[in-house]
Amino acid sequence: MSAHANTGTVLDRILDARRAAVGHRKSVLPETALKYGVKAASPLRDFPAALSRDGLNVVAELKPASPSQGVIRDPFDPIALAQSLAAAGAAALSVLTEPEFFGGSLKNMREARKEIAAPVLRKDFIFDSWQVWESRANDADSFLLMVVALDDLLLRELLSLGRQLGMEPLVEVHTKAELDRALAADARIIGVNNRDLRTLDVRLETSLELIDLIPDDRIAVAESGLSTNDDLVRLRGAGFDAFLIGEHLMRADDPAAALSDLLGAAPAAE
Repeated sequence: MSAHANTGTVLDRILDARRAAVGHRKSVLPETALKYGVKAASPLRDFPAALSRDGLNVVAELKPASPSQGVIRDPFDPIALAQSLAAAGAAALSVLTEPEFFGGSLKNMREARKEIAAPVLRKDFIFDSWQVWESRANDADSFLLMVVALDDLLLRELLSLGRQLGMEPLVEVHTKAELDRALAADARIIGVNNRDLRTLDVRLETSLELIDLIPDDRIAVAESGLSTNDDLVRLRGAGFDAFLIGEHLMRADDPAAALSDLLGAAPAAE
């Protein structure tokens, strides 16, 4: 299942906790029940199209907390955040659903999605087909797959299942070796995470180093460490189609205003 040995990193601890949690939930809620949930789910929204528009496409992330920063936003109101960020021009939302380390929940994702017309990405540590069914049953339009946490066979299986359910996953990489594996698995949406998930260090240069290796027919998403309009314009010029931004928005007094600044929107006339 795992593409790396457990070395005691933050990522390893998160994955161990998620495996235990998913194992328990699978015993309570069988996959058969989730398949009925998928049939009753809200119609899919087009996540790839939202990332492929002209201009600066921001996937705004609802992120209550993180292992490196602790609590990021408190109080955390997913409904108000979804409404304001969509109105400010978010192309899509990403919603953390991992509870122990990030303070997220599937309930947050469902509530946020009900309030907007844009597609929603489930941001979690996904390594089991059961979680893919769970994602669609809870109205997700896409979900995250982290190459660092999956072997090649499992990566292909989860990509395939996502597509069977109408969801094109965001496949996240941090190194050239991970990018090569993502491309070999035929990932169509590739996220370059500027944060090293083993050390939590952030380097914007990671995106710039990998973008030329991503074919033009793939959707390229830059993730982590983006905080200015100049960052987005620079990366857009380098070839990125979209930008996933969470902590910068969640720390802002007014996340919608912060998003408008990132997009370079002109202030409203008084």
